Order: sequence, then C-alpha cells, then structure tokens
Amino acid sequence: MTHPRLASVAVSEPAESGPARPARRPSIDELRIDRDRPPRRSARWLVLLVAVVAVGALALWLLRARGAAAEVVTAPVRVEAGGPAGAAAVLDASGYVVARRRSTISSKVTGRIEEVYVEEGVRVETGQPLARLDAAQTRARLALAEAQLAAARRALAETEVRLAEAQLDLGRTESLLASGVQTRAAVDAARAEVDSLAARLELGRQEVEVAARTVGVERQSLEDLVIRAPFSGIVVSKDAQPGEMISPVSAGGGFTRTGICTLVDMGSLEIEVDVNESFIHRVEPGQRVAAVLDAYPDWRIPGRVITTVPTADRQKATVKVRIAFDEIDARVLPEMGVKVSFLEERPDAADGAPAGAGTAPGRRLLVPREAVRGLGEDAAHAFVVADGRAVRRAVRPGEVRGDEVVVEGGLAAGERVVVGGPAGLEDGQRVEAIEREAT
Repeated sequence: MTHPRLASVAVSEPAESGPARPARRPSIDELRIDRDRPPRRSARWLVLLVAVVAVGALALWLLRARGAAAEVVTAPVRVEAGGPAGAAAVLDASGYVVARRRSTISSKVTGRIEEVYVEEGVRVETGQPLARLDAAQTRARLALAEAQLAAARRALAETEVRLAEAQLDLGRTESLLASGVQTRAAVDAARAEVDSLAARLELGRQEVEVAARTVGVERQSLEDLVIRAPFSGIVVSKDAQPGEMISPVSAGGGFTRTGICTLVDMGSLEIEVDVNESFIHRVEPGQRVAAVLDAYPDWRIPGRVITTVPTADRQKATVKVRIAFDEIDARVLPEMGVKVSFLEERPDAADGAPAGAGTAPGRRLLVPREAVRGLGEDAAHAFVVADGRAVRRAVRPGEVRGDEVVVEGGLAAGERVVVGGPAGLEDGQRVEAIEREAT
C-alpha cells in the first residue's frame, strides 16, 4: 500500500525524447506528514453519526422509563363510625331494604283494559281508581236484571190485588152460608182461592228479593271493573296498557296480563339481613342498629331489631333478621343494598365513666379485601399511591366484613390503596392510578 505522501513523489515521464537520465531518488524530507492539513471529510461524518446514535439511545431510554409506570386500580380508605355514643358494634351484616306491604294489583275478573290512570312514581290513596275494564256486557246484564226486578214487582202487585178480591169473595160466601143460601163447598172453594193467592204473594215477594239481589250482583260486577288501590302507596311499576287483556289467573299464550301495576307502601319499609348462624346469638329483639345504605355511604340510619325469623337457611347457614327504621326517609327505596352494624351498650358508658384506654374506638378504618395482601399472615401489607408511586405499608388487619377488612393500623383515612394491578408490584414503583368504579 502506497503512503499518501509518497504518492506525490512519483517520477513522471520526460516530455521529450533524448538521452536517458538517471531517475531522481526521493528525499527523506519529502516523507513528512503534514499535520496542519485539515482532516478528511469521512472523519467528520463518523463523529456526527456517533452523536446521533447517542441521542437516540438516550431518547429511547427516557421513553422506556416513562412507559414503565404500571396501571393500578385504587379505592379510598373508608371511615366507619362504631355507633352512637355509648355503643359499639358487635356484629355486621349485609341485606336489602324491603317493603312489608307490596302488591301487584290485578282485577277480579277477566276483561279488556279500557283506561289506566297511573304511572310510575305516582302516589295513590286507598280506594283511588287505578284502571277501568270494558263494561259493555256487564251493563247489559245489569239492565236485564233491573228489568226482571221491575217485572217481579209488577207481578207481586197484581197478586196482592187478586188476594184482596179473593178475601172479599170469601167473606160474602161465608155470609151466604150463614143465611142458608150457599153451601159449605162454595165456602171451602173461596177459602182455597184465598190461601192460593196468599202463597203466590209470598212467592212473588221472594222473586222480587231474588231479582233485587241479582241487580246487586250485576252492579257489583260493574263496580269490579274499576280497579282500585287497596292501600295508600307509591306505584313502582306499570305492567299493563289500554287494549290488553287482564285476568286474575295466568292464561296460556302470554297475551294476558295478570297485573295492572305494583304498589308499595313506603311506610312499611324495613331491612332484612342474613346473619351467619354462628353469630346469631349476638342479635336480640329490640337491639339498636346503625344502617348504612350503599347509595349513601356517609349517612348512618338508626334502627332496631324487630325479630329474628325462627328458621335457618341450610344452604347458606344463615338466619334472617328483620330491622325497623326509627324514621322513614324519602331517600330510602325498596331493594336498596344496606350494611347493618348491630350495637351493644358499653359498660363504661352506661356507668357514666368517660371513654378511655381499652375501650373500643368509635371510628374504624375499612378497606376493600383486595387491598390487603398476605391477609392472615404476619407480613400483611397494602400499597398506598403517593406522588405517582406505590408505597408499601405494613398493616394490622382486623375483622373481615364480607368484601371489606377492618384495618387497625398502618393506614390513614382518605388514602388511596391499590386494589388491583400487577402481582409483582414493588415498593417505590411508578404507577398510574385508576379510580375503581362504585358498585
């Protein structure tokens, strides 16, 4: 390979022919490297390429670092009061609000609906019309019964007139018999006529009564075509429309309705909860309770135990308990979910002693069951989201209440705990929190 500086000392051919001259030998000075000469352009491109690669690698690292944030689902640490002053919760259960007076209103007879007077959410009073059925045939039968009653009354009046005449005839015949003009047979015949007409008169009176009762039945049938509210309440569903057929019994084919609407007496609302039979001994009639509706988690509703239904569910191993509200509120609706805390009076509060150390706290922290990892172990912990990172907290889990756990230490009210996310979540890992939807 020829050195670049050596290439410049190549011997050129003589321009003219002539006697051959010896070739000039290169000098050692001509072999120096000129360091003042600027570098070649390929070196500059190499440096630029290295810089671009370094910037790209840095940008890729930053993108990967930003994308490393794990998505987690969070829920708040909820505060639940232990009960009113002087009371502590000894048992918790879940149930629903139910109405003791709830009825699907139907008709007494089968017929076609002509009008419906109610809609959902309308309040009705006892005896108020809810709907009306087609009454054409019933009115015709009523008119026939009234005509039969009128005819029976006219026949009765005729019998009364004839009986009066027969009684006069009997009197004259008896007078003639005393004077010897008439025979005993004539008197007997006149008396028989009187007795016959008297019996016919009694029959006529009974026929009038029967006809009157028939009229009453038809009038009642006409009245039954107007469907009325059996008690005061709120219409919660409208189940039929004008033109449809309705029947008090279910008919085949699916084209006949069995109810006009569903009526609920809001004053009869109460709570039904299922208590595990292992803890039913903690429940007594008249016991105070604190209820929290799922729709209003910050509203505590006082109530009391009505009774314990004297039977158990063998499949669920639970006993049903009925609970009454101290006061019915318009926000309470049938079929709402509710959590109930059964309360017990504290001995120190009953004696008038101030609550101090050793008493059950009046406020408890509740977290979803999914938030506590290692539940039942010494290393139970939870992750709290703070400043975009997951922070591991050691917790002391307490009583398990269905889908929630009482936390006795390690968390604070209002903090957001992780209830869903990657299984390998680490302390300090960057996370992107998503609020869990309320159920």
